[in-house]
Amino acid sequence: MAPMNKRIRIGLIGCGKVAVNKHLPALKSLREAEVVAAADVDSERLDHVTHAFQIEKRFVDYADLLQDPAVEAVGICVPLQFHFEVASAALDAGKHVLLEKPLVMSLDEADQLIERAANTDRKVLVGLNKRWHRLVRQAREMVRGGKLGPVRVINAIHATGHHKRYMPAWRLHRELGGGNLIENGTHWYDMWHFFLGSDVKEVFAVSGASEEEDDEPCIVTGQTADGVFLNCVLSDLLPDQNEIEILGQEAILRVSLHRFDGLESIPLHSCAGDLRNRLANMAQLFKTLPHKVLQGRHGGDYNASFRVQWQHFIDCIQQDKPVECTLEDGRRALQVALAAVLSANTGRPVKVAQAPRQILPVLRDDTKIAAGRDE
Repeated sequence: MAPMNKRIRIGLIGCGKVAVNKHLPALKSLREAEVVAAADVDSERLDHVTHAFQIEKRFVDYADLLQDPAVEAVGICVPLQFHFEVASAALDAGKHVLLEKPLVMSLDEADQLIERAANTDRKVLVGLNKRWHRLVRQAREMVRGGKLGPVRVINAIHATGHHKRYMPAWRLHRELGGGNLIENGTHWYDMWHFFLGSDVKEVFAVSGASEEEDDEPCIVTGQTADGVFLNCVLSDLLPDQNEIEILGQEAILRVSLHRFDGLESIPLHSCAGDLRNRLANMAQLFKTLPHKVLQGRHGGDYNASFRVQWQHFIDCIQQDKPVECTLEDGRRALQVALAAVLSANTGRPVKVAQAPRQILPVLRDDTKIAAGRDE
């Protein structure tokens, strides 16, 4: 266990967009963290990032970073196809690991990584940052506390407003670990369980695809083991939205992850436009305004979720506490993603327990029909 007042020395592996825009600003804002090294195969990008964030050590080969005794913990932000390789090497090198989602490319890799981690005393946290969003935490407390009554439906939309011209090739193709069913969908498969504590039993996915990008856009519907209906719209190219709607028998809860006042409860026998609800929302707006001013200096609540995530990880290292977002959580979300991929390929619902062990490539319309008939 690290001393409580000791800063944890961190190495970042992968200096792409999420590392530069989310993880590094979060780490730089924490007193308990010190980023001492970074690694990236692109030496020009590595030089730019280490200079911009004043990181002393730089490595083109991540293996050299892992051999540095000054590095105690690593953040892994490489493309998904390299997650297993890098995370395994980090554990073998005796480092604590924060591994960006999705977990890995296959259930076999997930099981091997879980076994490897179980044989060490290192902390491993899966980077599902939405769990750490302030409003998501509040919404979960309301759901788990019965404020909505029995939950019947969860509906979500995740659109990032990217331009594919600026997206790396791997993000656009499923077999490389990209595509919405894998990359973006993982957040929501985890959110379903995070809110409800119940496993997803079955999913059905409808997915668009072209020669340039896979699973764009797509819709995933599902049902939990205890009968809650689930729906999620996923896109990288549609205008930016990040919304959850939780429908209970006694109230509806709406959460907008990009608004500081984005938590709205609508009770039974009411509607969002009622004067009473509008006045209550206005009062909540003024109540949370000071928080908005404070958080605005750090990029808002969404960016703050990365800071809270890292703070939790560091606390677990310093205090020898179990992490909240485990490899098993990552595996659970991965299995739902694999079931969604099979459903998109066959045009049929898929039981999560019957998901394939690894990511399947996209099938175009003619082969998709044939695959659906073969089973």
